[in-house]
Amino acid sequence: MKSLVQVSSAQKDKMARTRCAFVLKSMTGFGRGEWEKEGLRATVEIRSVNHRYCEIMTRIARPYLFLEERIKERVQKRIVRGHLDVYVNLEDYREKKRKVKLDKELVMAYYHMLKELAELLKIDFRLDIHQFAQYPDVIIIEEQEEDRESFWPVIKKAVDEALEQLVLMRTQEGAKLYEDFIRRKIQIGKYLETIKQRAPSLSEELGSRLKNRLQTLLGDLEVDEARLLNEVVLYAERSSIAEEVVRLSCHLEQLEEMLNSSGPTGRKLDFLLQEMNREINTIGAKAADQIISPLVIEIKSELEKMREQAQNVE
Repeated sequence: MKSLVQVSSAQKDKMARTRCAFVLKSMTGFGRGEWEKEGLRATVEIRSVNHRYCEIMTRIARPYLFLEERIKERVQKRIVRGHLDVYVNLEDYREKKRKVKLDKELVMAYYHMLKELAELLKIDFRLDIHQFAQYPDVIIIEEQEEDRESFWPVIKKAVDEALEQLVLMRTQEGAKLYEDFIRRKIQIGKYLETIKQRAPSLSEELGSRLKNRLQTLLGDLEVDEARLLNEVVLYAERSSIAEEVVRLSCHLEQLEEMLNSSGPTGRKLDFLLQEMNREINTIGAKAADQIISPLVIEIKSELEKMREQAQNVE
């Protein structure tokens, strides 16, 4: 009993370090496993790509389709999301036992038929046993029925080995995604900090701008200064982006927590990024400012790239 895919101790150490360092996993990957025991060999290849749910398609010879559900259950213990194609190839090198059977009823039917034919033609009835044995279906060779269930322990080992490689690749890809998310998260944080510093003076400028415009429009008309001031204050409050900035800052903290949490995070990550995009859109709509507007565009660009990457997170 042995695995046909050799994994060095260095590779095993790398696999262990990767699993410990990162929990974020990609949905794309490939794994291959081979296992052999007592003349039986199973080769399993698993390819995975993005998918909203866990969808498993198996490719296995028709006589072994009864093992399909067991294979899927085995895969689902390790994989939560993704479309997976599982290819299973089986080889049997065991010595085949054969059984020779004689169809006695058919033999007697041939005998009586030949005897009757000889009498009809009025010739001597002579029986050649060797020639007689060559008549169709007189002698039947039967293959011993294959124990298909005996393949399962070998298939299971090959599936587990393929899954180990698949999870390793998905984890390594997840590590790259993690680094990309963190880099973009830090960049967004820098942009947001500039917006946060600009926000207080922006409210004052918007209020002052509105007051000057109203005074220009009204000209010499008498104006209730108290009411005008009140309207200016209300406009400044409605134009304030303080709440959106606070919420976006909180979302950035949630993003890092989510990236470092255990278990599948792809769907939650996508939802959080949608919320962040909503907040930055609101900031952009409220703050038509030469300093803030370019920063809003940059943040939206980073979020869009993150959303694309999130589609590949388990």
